[in-house]
Amino acid sequence: MISAVANVVVPLLIGGVYALLMSLIREPHRRTFNAIMVAGAGAAYLSGGGLGAWEYVFAAAITYCAYRGLNSWTFIGIAWLLHTVSDVLHHLKGHPIVPFAHNSSLGCAICDPVIALWCLRGGPDLLAFLRHRSSEPAVGEIQPLPSQPTRAHRPQLGDPEQ
Repeated sequence: MISAVANVVVPLLIGGVYALLMSLIREPHRRTFNAIMVAGAGAAYLSGGGLGAWEYVFAAAITYCAYRGLNSWTFIGIAWLLHTVSDVLHHLKGHPIVPFAHNSSLGCAICDPVIALWCLRGGPDLLAFLRHRSSEPAVGEIQPLPSQPTRAHRPQLGDPEQ
């Protein structure tokens, strides 16, 4: 049972960590780097994935999407989804992506949609999002009032409010 849970949870975590680490790369380089990454992933099975000529069809489709992904996060997301299809087929009928790890293609098929979703959302900077969230007050949290009004809030002579 633990192994079955790990086979699902670990790939999900890997996808999330991938997106977090990609946040260390600033735009527009982040998109370019991800287009190159998915192009490499598209060629992963070419050395013997067990699906014959279909390996080349998938590699060509993913390469096309990766090329278009140089200017579009949407195409990068589509390429990751195509790779997910390839992973599922390899898990069911072909050879695993990592020869000595029987369920590696299944893990990849679980991880890739997480990355695809992040890409389809525009590859946002998740670290900045987390930093922003941690600086916001919690819902219902009472914020202390400033001890003295700031200069901008002090009434000045001649203000219409006086």
